Amino acid sequence: MASSGEYLEYVLDLLAGVPEVTTRKMMGEYLLYARGKLFGGVYDDRLLVKPTPASRAVLATEEVPHEGAAPMLLVDIEDGAAVAALVAAMLPELPEPKKRRK
Repeated sequence: MASSGEYLEYVLDLLAGVPEVTTRKMMGEYLLYARGKLFGGVYDDRLLVKPTPASRAVLATEEVPHEGAAPMLLVDIEDGAAVAALVAAMLPELPEPKKRRK
């Protein structure tokens, strides 16, 4: 099941406090980036983030975004400031984006 544009807008409203958030549509779902780093996505109208020490300290529910994928953590927080703080804490723990070949 693909995610709805309305849910994506809701998630982007939650992430309004996160600098440089971008999305990329991928097979009906949306990947989420902050400052070029992939931190999560919208899958089946669920906001999921990568498991890092910072995200594990706040979130407990693991869910699989799609069959064959690694588990991610379900964001069940509806406070935009808390979600922004979570993503900000995760960013230093995430790898730098790979350089693309020209």
